[in-house]
Amino acid sequence: MNRHFLARAAFAGLLIATPLHAQDMLKGVDLSQPAYSQSEMTRAEVEAALDARNIDFSGKSLNGLDLSHLDLSGANFRAARLNKVRLSGAKLDAAVLDQAWLIEADLTGASLKGAQAFAAQMQRMNADGADFSGARLAGDLTGASLRGARFDHADLSADMKNQSMGLMRAVLRSAHLENALLRKANLMSADLRFAHAAGADFSDANLANADASGADFTGAIFAGANTKDLDLDSAQIDAAMEGPLQKAQHLDRARRQ
Repeated sequence: MNRHFLARAAFAGLLIATPLHAQDMLKGVDLSQPAYSQSEMTRAEVEAALDARNIDFSGKSLNGLDLSHLDLSGANFRAARLNKVRLSGAKLDAAVLDQAWLIEADLTGASLKGAQAFAAQMQRMNADGADFSGARLAGDLTGASLRGARFDHADLSADMKNQSMGLMRAVLRSAHLENALLRKANLMSADLRFAHAAGADFSDANLANADASGADFTGAIFAGANTKDLDLDSAQIDAAMEGPLQKAQHLDRARRQ
């Protein structure tokens, strides 16, 4: 029985065993295992596959590879392991990253327009300046660096239809969103606890029922945003923001700059 089959079986077992904590997939996973720390392909082999128009990398271990500046538009990375991969400046428009592992991956300046990442593990990923416009993100981005990233029209909301894996949504706990653009983004019920979002633009975004306890929103823009029941307990805001935030929860507990 090869190691790739075992890795996929372990992943599937985790999905079944922890339906209410589907996004906390790191429990019980040894990231030092070859499936999560080594690559079964070289960059040259990836380039050859692209030349042959083979863009199916589902289930592959590509950890640590330097794939920067490659055009991977529309590629299938479902359940692939891409931990610590370098994809800076790469093009991943319309790529499928469902259940993919991108822990500590480098996507600086990458383009992921219209990409799909459902139940993806993206903790501590560096995607400063990346473009997620129109993407569907319902994964764990805890501690990710997303400074100046673009999420215009992106969907980071909770998936209320498919509950077999528990509540799937974008988890941005302690993520760095300074000066990020989230205009008309859907962040309904997203987890923004302790997010660093100073100067971020949430114009016309949907933040209904999102949890932003302890987040830093100094200098952020909420013009036209839906902030109904947005939890601002201990969040840091500017006094001038109170108008757009009137429908938020615990506005009285927010800290004023």
